[in-house]
Amino acid sequence: MAWETIPRLVQSAGDRFGDAEAVVDGPLRLTFAELAERVRTAAGAFRAQGVGKGDRVAVWAPNSAEWIIAAFGLVTAGGVLVPVNTRFKTEEAADIIRRSGAKAVLVRQGFLGREYAAPDGVPVIDLTSGFLASGSPFEADVRRDDIADIVYTSGTTGRPKGVMMDHGQTLRLYAEWCDLADLREGDRYLIVNPFFHTFGYKAGCVASMIRGATILPVPVFDVDRVLELVERERVTMLPGPPTLYHSLLEAKDGRDLSSLRAAVTGAADIPVELIRRVRGELPFRSIMTGYGLTEAGTVTASRPGDSFEDIATTVGTPCDGVEVRIADDGEVLVRGYSVMRGYLDDPEATAAAIDAGGWLHTGDLGTIDDRGYVRIAGRKKDMFIVGGFNAYPAEIEGFLLEHPAVAQAAVIGVPDARLGQVGKAFVVRRGDLTEDELIAWSRERMAGYKVPKHVVFRDGLPLNATGKVMKDRLR
Repeated sequence: MAWETIPRLVQSAGDRFGDAEAVVDGPLRLTFAELAERVRTAAGAFRAQGVGKGDRVAVWAPNSAEWIIAAFGLVTAGGVLVPVNTRFKTEEAADIIRRSGAKAVLVRQGFLGREYAAPDGVPVIDLTSGFLASGSPFEADVRRDDIADIVYTSGTTGRPKGVMMDHGQTLRLYAEWCDLADLREGDRYLIVNPFFHTFGYKAGCVASMIRGATILPVPVFDVDRVLELVERERVTMLPGPPTLYHSLLEAKDGRDLSSLRAAVTGAADIPVELIRRVRGELPFRSIMTGYGLTEAGTVTASRPGDSFEDIATTVGTPCDGVEVRIADDGEVLVRGYSVMRGYLDDPEATAAAIDAGGWLHTGDLGTIDDRGYVRIAGRKKDMFIVGGFNAYPAEIEGFLLEHPAVAQAAVIGVPDARLGQVGKAFVVRRGDLTEDELIAWSRERMAGYKVPKHVVFRDGLPLNATGKVMKDRLR
């Protein structure tokens, strides 16, 4: 690889792709050469702010051109990026800002009608204030094994933990991701996945610099806005959670989506029918599905030529240099160069997550078939036991999603006097359906212990900003 660090990658993209469009954000259009220059200027602004090698800075803002310039400028100054979830309330964000030791916080004041504040003593800088353009061009001496970012886990399993990754890990993994996802030079990449998440930042912004793809950032998912951008900007690459593709299928009529070529998704419970419809009713020519986690990035991915069944029901095979095995209790274990350097300031949690053999314990349950394809059954903590039988919510949700009147489903285990625990399903309908009808339909398709005993219909499910259902809210 001609570049070993993210700053070198960005400057190289400026040289390699020059006058091609790098970022389109509303009226702002930047070429790769202009982006590289703005990033060096931003690096100078961080340096003037007193940010030195290894210093951490938080970015608590929505997807935008400024977010990209800030993140790349920060690492070019030798700093460490700490992205913060835009859906966090002030106290939740303050916890991460405080624990990360951030020297400053960059925000977009007024986003979602909010004012963003940091803990006492931490400067707050608005991304639109002119700060990023205030420096003299600068580039620190950054090495491949320097920590590049600390991304906090989503917190669905307790207090978020800061995952440390270095430049070399990110660049090797997402260069391979570009091949697997069929990202090409000149692609127009609509990024709905939030930049504060590994998918948005690394499989989005970093991958686009590797390949020479144009980034179109979307701050808040709105299907009409997405469709309008696809039409106007001739978008070719559109990754997202399964819910994104459901929305496209429902709203596609009368729209010109002919430019779309590559889709990327991932979840434990994608219905085969959804993949079939995405290929049959939308113009996508490639669909990749995969499995990853903050602590190891993308772990597995489907391959070109995989069947609808494999793309929907498995998460593909391991990436190059990554090993996957299943522990005796069914937990998915991962080992390889892409496994995190550890949790920030938490040696106990790091030792609990990565065993003496170097295996990362993911907390996910799964299987591997004789072809090496991995299936994810769900979170270890989500599994519940019905009369002695292990029930996996993701598997039950997959069955429920096959019902034509079920748009979304989430299953949890609840106490039961006779069986210990039973399933309770939260369902979003797309047609007429009663609790009794869905339970009777389920009995014909799955073992009795898997059939939900209770069904609650909702207008929507509580989702975090990356599209995952927050089951703690359902409990």
